[in-house]
Amino acid sequence: MDLLNNLGKLHTTDLGVKRIKRNLSLEVEDVVDWCRLRIKSPQATIERRGKNWYVNVDGNVITINAYSYTIITAHNVK
Repeated sequence: MDLLNNLGKLHTTDLGVKRIKRNLSLEVEDVVDWCRLRIKSPQATIERRGKNWYVNVDGNVITINAYSYTIITAHNVK
């Protein structure tokens, strides 16, 4: 799968870090590494819809741009 083969390219913006920390109430230093670990999890389901990857894991959805590997956002599943 393209996403799993390119986890080294995963990154986000400063605003992305703030948004992800706020949405998930995270207290971690490295948000990208936190996301990378979740994406590699055996429980993760990964789906590509259009230009984005959606990773559903641990009650959260992580949205990643499929071309730039930018983590756009993450939120709890309602």
